[in-house]
Amino acid sequence: MSADPRLFGVSPRGLELRERLLAFMNEHYWPREAALYAEVGQGETRWKPLRLLEELKAEAKAAGLWNLFLPESEYGAGLTNLDYAPLAEITGRSHFAAEVFNCSAPDSGNMEVLVRYGSREQKKRWLEPLLAGEIRSGFAMTEPDVASSDATNVETEIRRDGDEYVIDGRKWWTSGANDTRCEILIVMGKTDAANPDRHRQQSMILVPLAAPGVKVERFVPVFGYDDAPHGHAEVTFTGVRVPAENIILGEGRGFEIAQGRLGPGRIHHCMRLIGASERALELMCRRLLSRTAFGKPLAAQSVWHERIAEARAMIDQARLLTLHAARLMDTVGNKVAQREIALIKIVAPNVACKVIDWAIQAHGGCGVSDDVPLAWMYAGARSLRIADGPDEVHRAHVAKLELKTYMVGRREG
Repeated sequence: MSADPRLFGVSPRGLELRERLLAFMNEHYWPREAALYAEVGQGETRWKPLRLLEELKAEAKAAGLWNLFLPESEYGAGLTNLDYAPLAEITGRSHFAAEVFNCSAPDSGNMEVLVRYGSREQKKRWLEPLLAGEIRSGFAMTEPDVASSDATNVETEIRRDGDEYVIDGRKWWTSGANDTRCEILIVMGKTDAANPDRHRQQSMILVPLAAPGVKVERFVPVFGYDDAPHGHAEVTFTGVRVPAENIILGEGRGFEIAQGRLGPGRIHHCMRLIGASERALELMCRRLLSRTAFGKPLAAQSVWHERIAEARAMIDQARLLTLHAARLMDTVGNKVAQREIALIKIVAPNVACKVIDWAIQAHGGCGVSDDVPLAWMYAGARSLRIADGPDEVHRAHVAKLELKTYMVGRREG
């Protein structure tokens, strides 16, 4: 059972929404979860929206549990990051839950970009239908031909031609592009490759998925899962023309936007991973209590005592670090909180991988089947050790910040 959020300064509004969210999940979501998984189709039809998911979204919207993730904005529920953390933990317990409340990636991150940096026209054309859940979107930054852990490596070209920009390039892991509801992509590319400031070479631009020259080449599975109906795609852009007003914030601002987008996105992923870890521990304990091997319950064997205790300690530590990062984001801003955001991005996926792995082990052959959600959960948790920056990049960043505190010319001790 997760910690009581009242102990961590969550506001009365956040606590009230948490209770409403828990009630909604118990009444509407959990009774349908198995049917949701069963509804994922085969062949080309698998990219179409799930009927049950659309029903749940309509019910969540009617219940006022919608766009909960947007802090300091007139568009969302008005929650702080700290208020939102317990809500994201609840939705992280199941694969489809975040989308029910219009809080799933990449749409949430793309909406953050448009709220923070979009023009009035961009908000009207793309943000409003995304907020309403009428369309979906994709985010195209990673490229197969360069080490995209260094975002300054991107090679996609965005060049000005009169009143238009022309885009040429190749992306992959473009989340959401397979979805039949996906209408718009945010694409990162270079508008000024010769700029001596490597962080001013990039820009972000809005590209309709239906624009001539945009081609979804293939879906890219994750550990064998195609993530339908959402999906991850390899996309090529060949002479794609969009109006000049589709540039976001202006030329050379792409890296700045990416940092503004990925900070909240990283912590949202971590919040949900805490929920996934909690559910894995719960499934593990229930399994251990229900199975007997070598003459005694699995729950009576000391190796599982150690794993249960270690899992509880790791989850609680990860939650505390997540809440600390969320509070700093709210009080001093994402830039000042960059160390804590990087730390939780290292910790939460690794904790989830370990706890889910133990839960799989406790389930034996059942654990790697689709009879329980553990294999799907593990695939998601393991991929998040790479997505939004790999562990190694975040570790290096934390180390540099730590060393910097001792490089100010003073000597101690």
